[in-house]
Amino acid sequence: MRRLLAVAISVVGIAPCSVPAQAPPRPIESVEVRFDEARYWADQLSVTRSRAVERSIHGVSMADLEREYAAALARLDSSLARLDSSLAQPGAARLAGDDARAERAIRAWRRRAPRGDGTSTAEAGDPVAPGCRPPAAADSTVDGLEAAIFACYSVAAGSIVVGADTLDRLSILSRLGTTDDRTRREALFRALDQVWSSVNDHDEPDAPYRRLVTLRMARWAGGPTPMARRGQAYGLSAAAVEGWLVQALERWRRTLPDSTFEPWDYYHFVGRADRRLEPRIPRDSLLALNHRFYRALGADPDAIGVRYDIEPRPGKYPIAFTDFGARAVERDGRWERAEPWVFASYRIGGFGNLNELLHETGHAVHIAAIRTRPAFHDWPDSDTFTEGIADLATLEMFEPAWQQAYLGDSVPLAESIRAKYAGIMLDMAWALFEFRVHRPGAPSPNRVWTDITSRYLRIRPHPELSWWAMRGQLIESPGYMLNYALGAFLVADLRAALARRHGAIGVGRSNWYRQVSEEVFRFGAAVPAALVLRRVLGRPPSPRALVADLARVRTPGRP
Repeated sequence: MRRLLAVAISVVGIAPCSVPAQAPPRPIESVEVRFDEARYWADQLSVTRSRAVERSIHGVSMADLEREYAAALARLDSSLARLDSSLAQPGAARLAGDDARAERAIRAWRRRAPRGDGTSTAEAGDPVAPGCRPPAAADSTVDGLEAAIFACYSVAAGSIVVGADTLDRLSILSRLGTTDDRTRREALFRALDQVWSSVNDHDEPDAPYRRLVTLRMARWAGGPTPMARRGQAYGLSAAAVEGWLVQALERWRRTLPDSTFEPWDYYHFVGRADRRLEPRIPRDSLLALNHRFYRALGADPDAIGVRYDIEPRPGKYPIAFTDFGARAVERDGRWERAEPWVFASYRIGGFGNLNELLHETGHAVHIAAIRTRPAFHDWPDSDTFTEGIADLATLEMFEPAWQQAYLGDSVPLAESIRAKYAGIMLDMAWALFEFRVHRPGAPSPNRVWTDITSRYLRIRPHPELSWWAMRGQLIESPGYMLNYALGAFLVADLRAALARRHGAIGVGRSNWYRQVSEEVFRFGAAVPAALVLRRVLGRPPSPRALVADLARVRTPGRP
């Protein structure tokens, strides 16, 4: 089990004159020790609760985890109070530089620290009643309505009956790309209606999501939206980011046939790579393929402490994610390894699920490589950057040479690149949707989505269907889809720059993890993500690398 960070906080006695006197501890040091301890127990509670088990991976019961966490929080609070008292003394020097930043980070974490029951102290209040009919009260709060809608979505997305099969959202989306029977594809697609309806009913004026949009716009009035803030970190205005999205989507449109698709047929059209390679990726091969690739990069998941919970179960969180089980800690000049956890649900294998697993492992190897003081040992300050760099290695799977080496078969380059960008372009469409649906006087969500998908994806209009409402992030994290979309531009830029500097990843390069850890991964929240990016690129980010890569898709029926 992880031990406390080794920081000297003992009282120094009288030393012989030949021995240099030890410098007195800085006031922030004991606070940081207690913070590190409290967050460890919070991490252990979080992953144990996500695993839906009664004991942690280290054998500690939930009751003991909660007691240890509560005691650690009390010690942190006492340490913060002593710091306040120390700083209030006459003549006491204020914290400065990184110490001042560390104090702010610790206090910010404490304000939102999860309670023992799993809720945030900042979010504690009246619980939202369970069920799948979000309240229609006109005075519903944004947080309350988001929670109620997401609860409905989670239930609906986790168990969908299609004929004799019981599937989940991800399994259905995967099968849309691999099912040749058009009637069966349509049935699979329309079975997702229970997911869409849980979010937006039938797009009536008082539909849950439409009420949520109204409440959000009232909350954001006079300030930047979450979508606008994503780009601000990189010096990009909301208009510039939206322009990047439109530029990429217009380029994608030119790669598609002139005819239109039904939505279920669109998934099939972009799923040619999955159909060809699916037999090579059975469900029980996902982890083996994942580990084989990352080992070839010098990032063996087993060696660096990554753990996985990827079996489906009732009530499991419906979105794949990666969490800290424990953070790397320095002791006696050496770093004890971290314990990242990857959570997902895979009922089937296939190219799409392998892509998602490689992406989540990309998050895990990132946080395993963070090497900084406890106050900054966290995700970077930009979710957009975080989502982007999780794909630094993942996107190599869309190169035919990679497929041949790891799967024993491959698809032509144009189809591989089409498969690469099919999901990314949907992410960009959702990001553009969030910009546009949250504007005063915007059409209904279904109309906004229909306008975007018919123009850029050449999908036949279906304004009667709320089929945009299949991503949970749209409910609980407004603007989060832009992390994937803008992150795709950032990672394309980074991959091109790193390839020029160190060579392409190819089927594996054993020094890749060491190099990328040093230049990108190790900073955590110690260095702003925009600065890390600029150091690697030597300039502000640009959409050029992504657009150039996208040009490798051959336009059907065109030279």
